[in-house]
Amino acid sequence: MNFKEAGIVAPVLDGVEAMGFKEATPIQARAIPIILSNKDLIGCAQTGTGKTAAFLLPTLQQINEQTNHGSIDALIVVPTRELAIQIDQQIQGLGYFVDVSSLPVYGGGDGMSWDVQKKALVKGANVIIATPGRLIAHINQEYVDLSKVRHFILDEADRMLDMGFYDDLKKIMKVLPEKRQNLLFSATMPPKIRKLAQEVLTDPEEVNIAISKPSETIVQAACMAYDGQKLELIKHILTAKPLNSVFVFLSRKSEVDVVARELKKLGLSAEPIHSGLEQDKREVVLQDFVNKKVNILVATDVMSRGIDIKGVDMVINYNVPNDPEDYVHRIGRTGRAETEGVAFTFVNEDDMFKFRNIEQLIGKSITQIKLPGDLGEGPTYDPENVRKPRKPGGGGRRKFSRKK
Repeated sequence: MNFKEAGIVAPVLDGVEAMGFKEATPIQARAIPIILSNKDLIGCAQTGTGKTAAFLLPTLQQINEQTNHGSIDALIVVPTRELAIQIDQQIQGLGYFVDVSSLPVYGGGDGMSWDVQKKALVKGANVIIATPGRLIAHINQEYVDLSKVRHFILDEADRMLDMGFYDDLKKIMKVLPEKRQNLLFSATMPPKIRKLAQEVLTDPEEVNIAISKPSETIVQAACMAYDGQKLELIKHILTAKPLNSVFVFLSRKSEVDVVARELKKLGLSAEPIHSGLEQDKREVVLQDFVNKKVNILVATDVMSRGIDIKGVDMVINYNVPNDPEDYVHRIGRTGRAETEGVAFTFVNEDDMFKFRNIEQLIGKSITQIKLPGDLGEGPTYDPENVRKPRKPGGGGRRKFSRKK
């Protein structure tokens, strides 16, 4: 299905064509007609499926067709600053030929950024893309008028709940008009999202794009490695041959800084990105990675979720993700558009249970490769006697000692 058949018309269609989009993705083909009919919608689709355009295109068209829109017409709430910026950039592209203004509202900036946000919120940019905490801070100043919002969109709703934004979302909804269109998008659909959907949506349509299996163009491999071996292992992989673009995922931001620093010592172009960095620094790092000025982005999963960057050569899971579906999200950043990609996952003795769940989800065994000889032996993977994750505080880790 093309976008015209889905219901998109000029001038929004002109922006789509200018961006080089030809055919609508499954989430776009199914969601756009529903949104254009002004129904509420709950959409389940992972990063990289085109879900952002699925709600932006019909929303831009609806706003553009309104005869009088001088207030905040659409409010998009997202979990991270990076995602807010990315959505705003997509609006600038897809909405190039429409008279619709937008502004991302997020924390971490200086006083000037606060004043710019305040001005847009008071005068009424047509589309506000906001992180919950920053929006609440503005609402508490009592100059934000959300009474004319016609489209309320929650993107990456599962991640927002994981980050503890439930109460903030409830506060935001209290100042919205009762009569509005509600759209909720989530990569996963656990019970807590179903509960939130019941509180937000009215008689919604549901579009569920099943989580896709990893592309066949991605070469997947796993290394059984103790934590003490991982740093030398990643150095070995990243110095084996030049790579233009690599994502390294870690679970803890304290590890992000260590890994990025050690890679820099080798002369590699690597930068960390996590919530502990100043906002300006994070934006520069992300843009440098997009522009290939930085080749290796070392990130926490929370920071990188929702960032859609094409042309990634390799993904390295320094830690096994807790959710098997997150594994598919992570490695799906490589091997796109029929190009080959590589995904490595480091599995320590405590992560084998989670790793087995990943193999069950994707329906195949992931090839295991041996560690380089000078690193010694890693833990033995035994799928029949794999251990469940230990509760926090439950015993120490096994120490690694090099073999002589």
